[in-house]
Amino acid sequence: MLTLASKLKRDDAVKSGHSNSATADSTRRVSIRDRLLVKGSAQKVAELETNLPSTCKVNFPDVNKLHHFQLDVTPDEGYYQSGKFQFEIDVPEAYNMVPPKVKCLTRIWHPNITETGEICLSLLREHSIDGTGWAPTRTLKDVVWGLNSLFTDLLNFDDPLNIEAAEHHLRDKDDFRCKVQDFIKQYAR
Repeated sequence: MLTLASKLKRDDAVKSGHSNSATADSTRRVSIRDRLLVKGSAQKVAELETNLPSTCKVNFPDVNKLHHFQLDVTPDEGYYQSGKFQFEIDVPEAYNMVPPKVKCLTRIWHPNITETGEICLSLLREHSIDGTGWAPTRTLKDVVWGLNSLFTDLLNFDDPLNIEAAEHHLRDKDDFRCKVQDFIKQYAR
């Protein structure tokens, strides 16, 4: 099913001496990231999908690239209810020692997400002052739940990345809500 999985099997065959040198050359460079993602990949993907919040959906555009996937979040409460927000998640070669790279692909008016898609979420920081940043024990499931929580309990107006959005909320909550809804109508359907 997965090219990467078969590559790892060939690598194991090479190590045990059951393969030719051409196969050995093609399998030498399998990253730790790929080993972690493929090891029980069907199980991990199924686990990720079954443990998602009801407002999230994971999408793998290329099943041979488990290190690149998309997440759709459709909040069912709060300011962002009725919007559909898409995130792109890339798992770097150095995973699980460094966090995945995440970008919001949907234009949004949010204090913790810029209009260009940068995200302020401590879990995605390699180094965090408050100790809640990335750690090798964290999983992709943690990332999904964290992104989903940006629309509810992690929505933070006190430590914004998009200062203009946070100040807008402080000045006029009703107008902020209207602008969020305008963005949803234009970009998040």
